[in-house]
Amino acid sequence: MTTTVPEKHPGSGPPGPQPDERLVQSSPWKKLLGRPELGSVVGAIAVFVFFSIIADSFLQASSLATVLYASSTLGIMAVPVALLMIGGEFDLSAGVLVTSSALVSSMFSYQMTANTWVGVGVSLLVTLAIGVFNGVMLTRTKLPSFIITLGTFLMLTGMNLGFTKLISGTVSTKSIADMEGFSSAKDVFASTFTIGGVDFKITIIWWLALVLVATWILLRTRVGNWIFAVGGDVDAARAVGVPVNKTKIGLYMGVAFGAWISGQHLLFSYDVVQSGEGVGNELIYIVAAVIGGCLITGGYGSAVGAAIGALIFGMTSKGIVFAEWNSDWFKFFLGAMLLLATLLNAWVRKRAEASK
Repeated sequence: MTTTVPEKHPGSGPPGPQPDERLVQSSPWKKLLGRPELGSVVGAIAVFVFFSIIADSFLQASSLATVLYASSTLGIMAVPVALLMIGGEFDLSAGVLVTSSALVSSMFSYQMTANTWVGVGVSLLVTLAIGVFNGVMLTRTKLPSFIITLGTFLMLTGMNLGFTKLISGTVSTKSIADMEGFSSAKDVFASTFTIGGVDFKITIIWWLALVLVATWILLRTRVGNWIFAVGGDVDAARAVGVPVNKTKIGLYMGVAFGAWISGQHLLFSYDVVQSGEGVGNELIYIVAAVIGGCLITGGYGSAVGAAIGALIFGMTSKGIVFAEWNSDWFKFFLGAMLLLATLLNAWVRKRAEASK
């Protein structure tokens, strides 16, 4: 008697063990397409090549140092702003917060006749407190961050002008260049170092350090997972135990810390501060983060991308000068880059999702 073995058809019978998707090897091309900063890298190369051809002096070592300085002053703020955007929020007060930080440091040192390092420390505490205020207001009221930080922006703008005129009698602070501790504080926040006969500003070091720390936080720590989670889906993040409120408050404190560094650089570079500075810079920080691959909706982006976005800004702003063009066209180029970068980032992300 012959026994017939039934033929097995695909899909019949119990399913076999499925491979863990985390262990599936991805091709280098797929990994490259999945990087949020890919579009900004392409844009940075294009801008660099463009101004290298158009402006004869662009490739000079001193010119590149100037470009890096312009990029660093923006990048110090663009990096924490990018982390905040990955977490799904905005901070429209970031620009004037830089000025507030400088004003507090200057006026406290001058009025109290204290060592300038005391003013620097007080400024750090005040600036972080404003970051906490933004975060707590956001988490407690559930209002959009646009409304919360717009209110903070208006309050700080008024306070910067009001307190400066009340204390100094003018719209700028008094010089603190002759006060104790000024030279050492300038070494930390506004000094210059020389490499190969070319002078570089210390803000470049601050910028690179912030990029490294922010990248480590995003990719190597549990806090980084929390940031991506709250930016992607707040309810789902809360459901799996992510401390949503603490994460958002911490991100606003990160922006405040960047504002403190930028504010001290502003103060110790010129030893006086104009109370009306900083208005409008918050939009440039957001533009740099978006050019670097951050999504407006949150949950996607990188600190490296924001740094490259700041580099594109620096190359464009100084490249126009080196090319001897009318600087009035700068905002046009910035807006065009924003649109092109957004479209390119969207295309890259779709290709990355399709290739999975």
